[in-house]
Amino acid sequence: MSRVVVITDSCASLPDDFYARYEIPVVTYYVHLGNEEYRDMVGISRDKFLDAMRQGVVPKSANPGPADYLEKIKEAAQHSKDMVIVCMTSEGSGAYSAALLAKDMALKDLPDLRIEVFDTRNVNMAHGWMALEAARAALAGANLDDILALLRRMVPVTRMLQTADTLRYLYLGGRIGRATHLFGTLLSIKPIITMEDGIIVALGQERSRGAAYRRMVDIMASKVGQGGRIKAAIVHAADEAAAAALREMVEKAFDCVELLTTDLSSALATHTGPGTVGVCYFPADVLQG
Repeated sequence: MSRVVVITDSCASLPDDFYARYEIPVVTYYVHLGNEEYRDMVGISRDKFLDAMRQGVVPKSANPGPADYLEKIKEAAQHSKDMVIVCMTSEGSGAYSAALLAKDMALKDLPDLRIEVFDTRNVNMAHGWMALEAARAALAGANLDDILALLRRMVPVTRMLQTADTLRYLYLGGRIGRATHLFGTLLSIKPIITMEDGIIVALGQERSRGAAYRRMVDIMASKVGQGGRIKAAIVHAADEAAAAALREMVEKAFDCVELLTTDLSSALATHTGPGTVGVCYFPADVLQG
């Protein structure tokens, strides 16, 4: 039997080479700068995109449509009858609904397929970790039911912590969720945000980046224990120095079974801005069932 195919989208923010390495078809989001439309990861480099934001351009993003997902489903169907589409939170994007529509369209012509659309209730590399571990399991021979069980175990324990220089872009994009009360002090704080049941919420605010990073590590420790065994990814938007500083703190505080550094997708940077830095992690033991 051919392996299960794991499909995800560009908001997963995986390291660029991981999509090919782990055979993960990727559906790209769309980003807009003025009157120009680009496909995330394809039509414009992250550096050029973030440079435009620094120059005052307020970009927009748009989720993939059913046709984008249908294309990947049909490509995957040439190799497998079983597939799972791993989506970012349905509370923050229409991609989940688009994937469901694509599933219905595909099954009309290809009724023998088994297609599952999975809502991670998360974003960024928290979403990316789920796609990655599902793909690794598929390559190791896991069946679709086993992979879905793995994803369900990961949802409640896979977390994102993130800080940025401003909440302005989240506010303008309408993605600020229950963190709205922080908006009035945008210029004087480094907000720390996370996701709870698919919605962005605030965990606190600090006066400096260093203090924000220390607070993030403390929050992680409260969830997994000091020195806990984790897999983690440091994600940033054009701030390698800050990412390295946070990575060092995480590496010292925890037993990192795997620790990645990766770039935030342009579609997500639309809502957070240049200089965003975060960590997405989960307890490694969850992979054992």
